[in-house]
Amino acid sequence: MSQTRSKTDRPVYLIDGARTPFLKVRGQPGPFSPVDLAVQCGRPLLLRQPFPADAFDQVILGCVNVLASEMNPARIAALRLGLGERMRAFTVQINCGSGMQSIDSAFRAIREGSREMVLAGGTEALSYAPMQFKQDAVEWLAGIRGADSLLERVRQMTDVKADFLMPVLSLKQGLTDPIVGLSMGETAEVLAQLFSIEREDADQYAVISHQRLARAQQEGYLDGEVTLAFSSDGELFARDDGVRSDTSVEALSRLEPVFERPYGQVTAGNSSQVTDGASWVILASEDAVKTYKLEPRAEILDSAWSALDPRIMGLAPVLAIDALLRRNRLEREQIDLWELNEAFAAQVLSCLKAMEDADFCATALDRKEPLGAIDRATLNVDGGAISLGHPVGTSGNRIVLHLVNAMRRQGVKRGIATECIGGGQAGAMLIETT
Repeated sequence: MSQTRSKTDRPVYLIDGARTPFLKVRGQPGPFSPVDLAVQCGRPLLLRQPFPADAFDQVILGCVNVLASEMNPARIAALRLGLGERMRAFTVQINCGSGMQSIDSAFRAIREGSREMVLAGGTEALSYAPMQFKQDAVEWLAGIRGADSLLERVRQMTDVKADFLMPVLSLKQGLTDPIVGLSMGETAEVLAQLFSIEREDADQYAVISHQRLARAQQEGYLDGEVTLAFSSDGELFARDDGVRSDTSVEALSRLEPVFERPYGQVTAGNSSQVTDGASWVILASEDAVKTYKLEPRAEILDSAWSALDPRIMGLAPVLAIDALLRRNRLEREQIDLWELNEAFAAQVLSCLKAMEDADFCATALDRKEPLGAIDRATLNVDGGAISLGHPVGTSGNRIVLHLVNAMRRQGVKRGIATECIGGGQAGAMLIETT
């Protein structure tokens, strides 16, 4: 049990959950919009529940790249899922932590007594990231629209430049921090330098991620977690399609650095994949469990959020982990399984080194002794975002769901799920199986 729960706080249970296959972006809009993904994921999940669809008090959905045609996707998804016109729903956005924020918001509302059962999820269709005109092109179009006469309009049109017809991909802009001017990949390069992460080590980590996901698919570890998805033209999507079970360190070593050429070490092969996908979990109070005769899979004990310099945003999970352990009077070795979202191999490896680094732990965490090493056999046991992808609004939800499933499969009790968040933040959740 959590050491932080007051006498008035109520236990919060994770009842069930599901996610879609994660589909790799291939240069054009994918088969599903963000709401489509949420609905594809939600329908089979709700159909297997013993309670009516309108039993939820609220729907909370994380989504970063919201389409103009799907404003407040939580509400649209709730209506399409048949949860009723009276269902309250809102969308949350905290970059890569959005899917976990939806769980956290539900967790706190149930714990404090204002909700009994909440559907919390995350969805993202990065293949639908819009193209944007450059500012010069916008001003040119505005000049044409605001011209007072036909002659002035023609004159304005003749000022066109070739690059006006070359829009900017909003996803690229969104993955660049506006405060420090570094892309997420460049922040991973900073960490690689700070903690002396070798290119071969990063590539080896990526290979293991693919091998673990391939094994999980082959052994059926994801059965029940990954739902089938059907596009409008009847195409079936049954599994994550970015896994490369035959990749090797040798093959990855031939890839060029993406962010710091020619000497950088972050490549497309040791970074998270750009994907589309959605995930939902059902959270319930003890009263809801009794009312509907539910069988909880886990209890959410606590959550923590942290922040630091955006230049080293990938280290923020270490701060969130430290906060959870301190508050719940736990040691690192008392955590059986870990999910640390694989934004970049260099970022994950830097977090592991930081936890062992006495100077970092003393300076950043005010610890007399380092947190210590995480056993790699307990970390991301079925692969992660490098092999299956990182739909940013979804990943925080997926790692919580998968952590619960992996803990139950292995018969262990306690786990932590955490992820770095663009802008220099992180979220983490402490979970126990029931």
